[in-house]
Amino acid sequence: MVEIINRQSKSRIRTDRYAALLERLLRRARLKNADVVLVFAGDAFVRRLNRVFRRKDRTTDVLSFPIDGRGEGGRRHLGDIVISVPQARRQAAALGHSLDAELAFLAIHGFLHLCGYEHEAGHEEEEARVLRLLRREKFGPLPAGPGE
Repeated sequence: MVEIINRQSKSRIRTDRYAALLERLLRRARLKNADVVLVFAGDAFVRRLNRVFRRKDRTTDVLSFPIDGRGEGGRRHLGDIVISVPQARRQAAALGHSLDAELAFLAIHGFLHLCGYEHEAGHEEEEARVLRLLRREKFGPLPAGPGE
């Protein structure tokens, strides 16, 4: 199950699209009995989380908080993904693609972190593979993955 929390109001986000995206990722990862929370937030909230949990006093595009515990009914809770919508908008503009495509990319990136992928050699290939699989989705062209 995917829970979407929209803590920002400046950008209209079709949260159902991202819930469906994460549900597909859960199925592809064979995690059908797992839960993920995706939070869309503003810069101040993400900056505060980044400062508290990573000791970096600046906003960032996406934060992942792996939990991997058991929730309601014995379901596995992978963790939470928090995306700064203003930062995603800036990145989308700089890279020349839509906000939807950037948010999809960041949701995928955060999901991979919940599954244990880190910014280490070799894991960029997995992220690129997932992006290639999802390019057919209705988010418009997704950003190029690492090494593409």
